[in-house]
Amino acid sequence: MAGRKETALDLAKFVDKGVQVKLTGGRQVTGTLKGYDQLLNLVLDEAIEFEREQDDPLKLSGKTRQLGLIVCRGTAVMLVSPTDGTDEIANPFLADGA
Repeated sequence: MAGRKETALDLAKFVDKGVQVKLTGGRQVTGTLKGYDQLLNLVLDEAIEFEREQDDPLKLSGKTRQLGLIVCRGTAVMLVSPTDGTDEIANPFLADGA
């Protein structure tokens, strides 16, 4: 076991729990983490993609797309976070009139 590489991220505690995954290219999906490997390939069940605005790719449009069972390739994964206990808050750096 001396030559075995360990991942910096321990996803075992998120298996069978809801996660939010941000991917390169701006895609964002949520689903139930069913499995993963050392390359950060993820298997998500009941996955939902959050679509972005056509004119502003940084904004979510509010539309969703049901994907079902998917595999997220590890090279495209930028962020993995639990969905439980996370809420969206207002940006405190924006002026009230903006």
